Amino acid sequence: MVRYVGVKHATGLVASVGIERFIIGLAQYIEDDFRRWPQFEKSARIASHSADGVIELMPASDGELYGFKYVNGHPINTRRGLSTVTAFGVLSDVSTGYPLLLSEMTVLTALRTAATSALAAKHLARKDSRVMAIIGLGAQSEFQAIAFKALLGIRHLRVFDSDPAATEKFVDNLERLGFAIDVAASSADAVIGADIITTVTADKTNATVLSDNMVGAGVHLNAVGGDCPGKTELQRDVLLRSDVFVEFPEQTRIEGEIQQMGPDFPVTELWQVITGEAPGRRSAKQITLFDSVGFAIEDFSTLRYVYDQTQGTGFYSDLDLLAEPSDPKDLFGMLSRPAQQTSRPLLAAVEA
Repeated sequence: MVRYVGVKHATGLVASVGIERFIIGLAQYIEDDFRRWPQFEKSARIASHSADGVIELMPASDGELYGFKYVNGHPINTRRGLSTVTAFGVLSDVSTGYPLLLSEMTVLTALRTAATSALAAKHLARKDSRVMAIIGLGAQSEFQAIAFKALLGIRHLRVFDSDPAATEKFVDNLERLGFAIDVAASSADAVIGADIITTVTADKTNATVLSDNMVGAGVHLNAVGGDCPGKTELQRDVLLRSDVFVEFPEQTRIEGEIQQMGPDFPVTELWQVITGEAPGRRSAKQITLFDSVGFAIEDFSTLRYVYDQTQGTGFYSDLDLLAEPSDPKDLFGMLSRPAQQTSRPLLAAVEA
């Protein structure tokens, strides 16, 4: 049997822990794995692009565990009454190849993206940051706000979305959670007085959500929405004025904001800042930019965290996913003599 965490399991687990505590714990797992970054087998995600969106596989392994996520990104889906992003993930034992966990990762991806954003800001933003602007109030926006509150104590938000319904949804979801929310009339209005600016729009276009004249000295930029080829949010001049930090350069140069720049454009890997191998913020006037596209190690961390958090709880079920004949050499016998076959418990198989 394989541990299965469905949507109801995942949302129940988060509710039982509390969303802020869950994000804090998840961010710690991500930070721990970033600290051992060189130990991982890494590769850019495998992407299949279409006119309407993208389907991706995101694998990573630390030599003991192997994880991957299947995820799509289809901005057009909202017009169909469907979600822009859906995902599921698998965590496996490298020594046997047996899967240990199959989990929903639509909700979990939103949580891990927000946790990674806030973790990056913890290392890059000014310590006196108090106000965050959020441009784009779609499915990811509330998670970002809550993560920044949990990890950095951000409670004052200045927000903008071109869709009034998205704005109303955002305010309704968050105003009871201790935030002071100013609804702006434009992106330019939203960034006034902001210490941190998060851009998290969904359209698959080379857009200018944030122009150079909107970014003042000392700001930390959290660019989340630009995450595939042909999809950006920042004017090129913003990048030229910023110190840019990335997850995995080989992937970010294809998918992130820096796809606008040449192959030699200088960036710093976030894990190096976390481990102290490279400087992060060096002055109060420096503009720091986290060019976030999402990387497989963050999903690996999430699957580890969920596996550990669900241990001994009711927030999973056993899934009959593996064909395990009583005689491993007699797979056919499961068809010809089904009544005589018994499945061995997964843990016993791993221990054997």
